[in-house]
Amino acid sequence: MGMSVLAIDAGNSKTDVALIGADGTVLGTARGGGFRPPSVGVEVAMHMLATTVEEAHLVSREPGPLRVEHVSACLANADLPVEERELAAALEARGWGESVRVHNDTFAILRAGLPSGARPSGVAVVCGAGINCVGMTPDGRTARFPAIGKISGDWGGGGGLAEEALFFAARAEDGRGEPTALAAALPAHFGLGSMYELIEALHLEKIPLARRHELSPVLFEVAAAGDAVARALVDRQAEEIVALATVALDRLGLLEVATPVLLGGSVLAARHPQLVGRVRELLAARAPKAEPLVVTTSPVLGAGLLGLDALSAPAEAYARLRRQYG
Repeated sequence: MGMSVLAIDAGNSKTDVALIGADGTVLGTARGGGFRPPSVGVEVAMHMLATTVEEAHLVSREPGPLRVEHVSACLANADLPVEERELAAALEARGWGESVRVHNDTFAILRAGLPSGARPSGVAVVCGAGINCVGMTPDGRTARFPAIGKISGDWGGGGGLAEEALFFAARAEDGRGEPTALAAALPAHFGLGSMYELIEALHLEKIPLARRHELSPVLFEVAAAGDAVARALVDRQAEEIVALATVALDRLGLLEVATPVLLGGSVLAARHPQLVGRVRELLAARAPKAEPLVVTTSPVLGAGLLGLDALSAPAEAYARLRRQYG
C-alpha cells in the first residue's frame, strides 16, 4: 500500500505524528515534545520534530527511507505567512514528501471537526495554552488572526487565565483588590499557605514557569464554587472566544449561514459548564446561525484529513481514517 501522507500536529506542549496509507490506514504514530521555534530556533525545533517523525516511521515498519506523497503539517507558532513559508522550506529540506503544506495548528482542530468530502466550511476557536481562531470556506477563503499574544490583541487561554488569576489573588491578599477565594486556592495547589509564598516561589523559580498552566483548572474550580472574581474571568474568556468566532464568521460572510463553530484546545475540551454555557449563550445572541461543537478528537486527525484533501482521496479513505481516531 505504501505511505501516502505524513500528518503532523505540533503544538507548544506536544507533537503528534501519523503516517497514513493511501486508503486512510494509520501505519505508524509517535508523540514527542512541544514545537517552539521562537524559543529554540527553527533548526533545533525541526531536529526535535524529525526525531518524532523517525519514531513513527520505525513503528510503521515500512521499508526504506521515509518518503510520502504529501506532508501535512499543522504547526504551533506558524502564526504569520512569513513563518509558514519559513517552516515549509525547512520541511521541504528534510525530503520527507513530494509536496509540503504548512498550516497553523488551529486548522487541525477545524478540519478534525468538519465533515469530509467536498471542501467544508467552518470556524474553529482553540483555547489551550493560548487562544486562536481560524475559518475556511469551500472556495478556499480563510479568516485568521496573528495570535501572538497581547501585542496582537489576544486575551486568555490557559496561560493567560493563570496570569490573571495570580494578579487578582495577589491583590486580594495584600488589600489592593477585592476578596477572592483564589488567594487561598492558588498557593494551596502547590502546598503553600499564602500568595506571598507562591509569588516568591515563582519569582525564584522554585516552581518552574511551565507549571503555571496548572492554575487554570484551579480558577475554574473556584468559579464553579461561586467566587465572583473567578466567575468574572471565566465570563471574560467566553466573551473573547465569541468575539473571535463572530469576527471570523463576519469576514467570511457566514453570519447568516448555518456554520459549524468548532471549540477545541484543553480549556474548551474540559467542558467547564460555565464557560461552554456562556459561549453558547453569547453565540446564540450574536451569531444565531452558528452551530457550536466541542471537539475532543486528536488534532493530528485534522492534519491527516488535510493531507487527504490535498491528494483528493476517495471517501472511504476519509471514513477509515476517522474510525481509527474514534
